[in-house]
Amino acid sequence: MTFDRRTFVRLLGAATTLGLTATPSLAAGELDAIRERGALRVGVTQAPPWYSKDLMSGDWTSGVGVSAGQAMAEALDVDFEPVEVTWGTAVAALQSGKIDIMFVLDATDERKEAAAFPEAPLLYYSLALLARDDLEVATWQDLADPSVSLAVPQATSMDAFLTENVPDADIQRFPGNTEAIAAFQSGRVDAVVLFHPPLIAARQRLGSGKIVVPTPVQSNETSAAVRQGDPDFVAFVDEQLRGWYESGQIQDWYEEFLTGFGLEPDDAPPIIRERL
Repeated sequence: MTFDRRTFVRLLGAATTLGLTATPSLAAGELDAIRERGALRVGVTQAPPWYSKDLMSGDWTSGVGVSAGQAMAEALDVDFEPVEVTWGTAVAALQSGKIDIMFVLDATDERKEAAAFPEAPLLYYSLALLARDDLEVATWQDLADPSVSLAVPQATSMDAFLTENVPDADIQRFPGNTEAIAAFQSGRVDAVVLFHPPLIAARQRLGSGKIVVPTPVQSNETSAAVRQGDPDFVAFVDEQLRGWYESGQIQDWYEEFLTGFGLEPDDAPPIIRERL
């Protein structure tokens, strides 16, 4: 058969009708695609210590997720390409083919239906809050009061936890960490609820408030999300994460960021569970 342009277009249309064409959500050969593109597209969002943008240059220069992305890109012998998203839009960005991976994303049951996750953990962190100095809180139930206003990033595991455990609180949802912390800084809310590492950085920057880890302590494993459809890429990511965790590299990246941010690493809980 001779394939001219008209024949090709007709066959392509038939394949699309039958659902035979590849889609981003059913991608295969991710490693080959990344190498051919020459870049690993990593989702990023302003949320120290995970991701931090240099406001002068506009470059994403530091943070655990940035270090992990740069290391994975180096392992693939490609460029590190940061792509700005939010926690709430990261999975959609994966499905649409906008990014290849998003670090520091919890593998919730809901997310597992739309994205793939490796078995190895990236790190562990504890749920905490940065609160007014005069807010009395020791347990999560101390927050279960309509008079207590809490800021939290929308569509995150922190949001889900508050919704389930302290639904009586005045829960105010924001697009990301930056907006939630800004609401606390401006006095619009009594506390901001995040996992402890971003709160350490926020407390240092704001110079006010207190960090509390309410009981019972909620320690979560976090991971990295990739597009569904290619087990080879998931296996590669799993191998990378496992190596970083078991060697302590992920803790080194974390402490490197804290030091550069003007914080003392010994004052912050570790992000490797075996060191807690």
